[in-house]
Amino acid sequence: MKTHESAEMYLETILVLLEKKGNVRSIDIANEMNFSKPSVSIAMKNLRSSECIEVSPDGLITLTDKGRAIAGKIYERHTYISRWLTSLGVSPATAEDDACRIEHVISDETFEALKAHVTSGKNAK
Repeated sequence: MKTHESAEMYLETILVLLEKKGNVRSIDIANEMNFSKPSVSIAMKNLRSSECIEVSPDGLITLTDKGRAIAGKIYERHTYISRWLTSLGVSPATAEDDACRIEHVISDETFEALKAHVTSGKNAK
């Protein structure tokens, strides 16, 4: 399943906010991402159309199984790549920024190979 980078960013943000706050509204996403409310509203409409989120009558946003799978995949990539870059000596801020860009373009094959390589390197020590 191929999703656009912007959709992945929104889904990842929703996942992180759900874990932090327990519930999420559009305004929370706008504040977290520093985006305008109209931009977030359009994105939420698109994510609803693609069956990645559901919005309750009172405005609470939840991830569907499809949305949670995409968000989880991107979040795993982000945290793994960020930690890996930091372990190489990259500053935490730069590692976060770079991980945010890399997580959307790296293929599944390359990410799995990277994880296997890093894991085998840790086991060899």
